[in-house]
Amino acid sequence: MSTVISCNGISHSYGNKLALNQVDFSVDVGEPIALVGPNGAGKTTLFSILCGYLKPTTGRVEIFGEQPNSPKLFGRVGALPQDALLDPRFSVLKQLLFFGQLQGMSKSNAVKEAERVLDLVGLVETANVKPQELSHGMRKRIAIAQALLGKPELILLDEPTAGLDPANARVIRKLIGELSSEATFMVSSHNLDELEKLCRTILYLEGGKLSQQQIGESSSNAGYLTIQLLDELAPKNLSLLQKLSSVEQVEQTQRMEYLITYDDQLEPYFDQQLLGFLADNALKYRQLIKGRSLEEQLFTDSDKNVVNQ
Repeated sequence: MSTVISCNGISHSYGNKLALNQVDFSVDVGEPIALVGPNGAGKTTLFSILCGYLKPTTGRVEIFGEQPNSPKLFGRVGALPQDALLDPRFSVLKQLLFFGQLQGMSKSNAVKEAERVLDLVGLVETANVKPQELSHGMRKRIAIAQALLGKPELILLDEPTAGLDPANARVIRKLIGELSSEATFMVSSHNLDELEKLCRTILYLEGGKLSQQQIGESSSNAGYLTIQLLDELAPKNLSLLQKLSSVEQVEQTQRMEYLITYDDQLEPYFDQQLLGFLADNALKYRQLIKGRSLEEQLFTDSDKNVVNQ
């Protein structure tokens, strides 16, 4: 499998503040990658280094085997910086033409590319409109369109849905999903539900350190189901659930939501058994999810209410 990004011992400091501390990871061609972490974790700094906007204080970065600012990467890497702005003086089309020509496209090819990416984000009709005449969500979609110019193989999106209403955020998620067979995406976001829909691999940054690279279950025999009910489980029903064959633990993760840990080897079709249990006890559910939520996988159990001790 081809390596897209390789980072070895990356550190970066702003004066006395260490923003990244010996970060090592690699990304291969494939499904979208999520970059997660609290404010100040170093996500934007890492994005800036990958885009070639910053040089790391120490360490080495390679994109497709080249330095991030190499001319050989023109057209192969697209990026959406956090809070990217469009120039209010020029129409959408003129700005996309400018970005396309910066990549070395002829004017005619840049026009075709601008029309193509505007169509991808559903905004062809805005070509001759100036950005200040558009909504925030439309401007964000156009900023993403510029990152898609030239059909890059790697696309870095820093907070692509921040501040967007649910409809615009859905458009962008759908677009990433549709294009993920053509390009490798790295997406930074605070929205864990969003990342869970898009990504299987997570890079978790905290305090400048990469503390988690791949989110997965801790045991090959452990199965997980997350269920959201329409009502709280009564103590009697909770006790019956805990006694089902193969159930190891039941945790209430939030109101009317429960995480069930079971032995997947003993009962590989436990989801069917659980649905039967719900029907037998007249319990209605809102949602049943195979596995644990990304939030549950990333963070410690210290704030959970464990109901099976």
